[in-house]
Amino acid sequence: MSYSASVQELIDQLGRLPGIGPKSAQRVAFHLLKIPTEEALKLADSIVEAKQRVSFCTRCFNLSEGGEECVVCSDPRRESRMLCVVEDSQDIVAIERTQEFRGRYHVLQGAFSPIDGIGVEQLRIKELMTRVGEEDVDEVIIATNPNLEGEATASLLVKFLKPMGIKVSRIASGLPVGGDLEYADELTLGRALDGRKTLTDGEN
Repeated sequence: MSYSASVQELIDQLGRLPGIGPKSAQRVAFHLLKIPTEEALKLADSIVEAKQRVSFCTRCFNLSEGGEECVVCSDPRRESRMLCVVEDSQDIVAIERTQEFRGRYHVLQGAFSPIDGIGVEQLRIKELMTRVGEEDVDEVIIATNPNLEGEATASLLVKFLKPMGIKVSRIASGLPVGGDLEYADELTLGRALDGRKTLTDGEN
């Protein structure tokens, strides 16, 4: 039995979301079709509103709503000489929960993974180097995920940043290898930030 064209299109679109396979896409699609129309429309409206109102910060590429700069970049109380480099905006939320870091951030919007078509040009590395040069940065903390792609990204950043004569550090162990920052608890992530180490070329 095949689904109608509109149902199949809904399943196909849901299946394009990260972490949702064909079976999950079917379950979500049928759930949306069973709930009251006003609830489904409320979900649709929230997606449209978020897409219209939320953009990327012109400085660090974090999510920003209602302005060119995000709330962190526009906060004069943040330490401008220290940058924490993360893969995605949700990692900033995780780090902010620790209340251990008072510097600014730079979002790469991904991790180095040539096999997936993500190289240097697809990441915000050039913008990072520009910021380091223009904003008189003393230290860059690399807080990419402790997995294969995150470690490769960290090694790549060291090669670009070390010649600029700044301190480059990596968040310390304490995070599980292969895990994601957004799922780490505040204590573990706070200790990892506090125990970061300085990196040398070829080291991560």
